[in-house]
Amino acid sequence: MVTVVSVLLSLLLLLGPAVPQETQAGPYSLSFFYTGLSKPRDGFLSFQATAYLNDQDFFHYDSEDRKAIPSYPWSQMEGIEDWENESELQKAREDIFMVTLKDIMDYYKDTEGAHTFQGMFRCELRNNKSSGAFWRYAYDGRNFIEFNKEIPAWVPQDPAALNTKQKWEAEKVYVLRAKAYLEEECPAMLRSYLQFSKIHLDRQDPPTVSITSHWTPAETQTLKCRADGFYPREIELHWIQGDDTQEAEGGDVVPSGNSTYQSWVVMSVSPQDRASRSGSGSYSCRVKHSSLAQPLTVLWAGARAEGSEGTRGQ
Repeated sequence: MVTVVSVLLSLLLLLGPAVPQETQAGPYSLSFFYTGLSKPRDGFLSFQATAYLNDQDFFHYDSEDRKAIPSYPWSQMEGIEDWENESELQKAREDIFMVTLKDIMDYYKDTEGAHTFQGMFRCELRNNKSSGAFWRYAYDGRNFIEFNKEIPAWVPQDPAALNTKQKWEAEKVYVLRAKAYLEEECPAMLRSYLQFSKIHLDRQDPPTVSITSHWTPAETQTLKCRADGFYPREIELHWIQGDDTQEAEGGDVVPSGNSTYQSWVVMSVSPQDRASRSGSGSYSCRVKHSSLAQPLTVLWAGARAEGSEGTRGQ
C-alpha cells in the first residue's frame, strides 16, 4: 500500500533541482515553518506554511488557497521555481501533517480539544558547503519528534511520537530519503535559489538614524534613538556620553514591513544626572552596522526639549 509518507518523500526527491556548483560565501539558509490546527479559528487556517531565505519571506502556502505564493521580490523573478510543482509538494506535506496531528490526538484520546502541531526544517550553506541542517516537530508547544541524520532515525520526544516513528520508519528507504533530502536536496534547492537571490540577500541598506526627546511630569527627559530601514538585521545602538556607554532600554530589532528592519534605544536623564554630568560632554547615539564603513555617531541637540534630528548612514 502506498502511504502518504512515501508519496511525500518521492516528491521531495523528484522536485529537487539540479544546480551548478558555484562558490558562495554565506552563510545562507533555507527554512520551512509549518503549523497545523485541529480547530481553525478567525485568522488562523487549519494549515499554514512559510518558507524563508535567510530571514526573508520566500513563499507562503495555506489550506485555503493550496498554492505556493512567492513573496516580493521573488514573485518578480522568472524561473526561480516551478510554483505548480512547489504547490504539489506543499499539498503532500499538508496531508501528512494533518494525518499526524489526528494520530496524536487519537493517542491521547482527545479528539475534541484544540491542539497545535508545528514543524520546522532548515539547511544552511557556507562557502557552498552544507554547514548544518535539522528537522523537528512540536505538539502543543512541546518537543515531539526530531530527525537525527547521524544515526539516521527519527528520535521520539513524546510518548505519542513512538507511533509516529514506527509509521515514518515503516521502510528503511523512508529514513534514507529523509537524510538525503536534508543533507543533499535541501542544500541543492538553496544553491538554485541563490542564483537569483544572492544580490538581494547580500545587500547592505544603511540605517536612517533619528533622535527624539520629551519631558515627563517629574522633569525627567527621555531620549530615544531610532534606526530605520536597515538590512541585514544585526545592528548595535548605544547611548554614549563622551566615551562612556549609558544605561538604556530597548534594543530589540523588528521588521519594518519592507524587507528592512528597525530598532531603538531609550534613555532617561533626570535633573540630577544633568547637573552631575554637565561637564562630561553631550549625549550621542552610536550606531554600528555592516553597511557603515565606521560607526555612525549622532549628537543629541540638547538645547531643544522637543523635536528630532536624523541622518542617513553612508
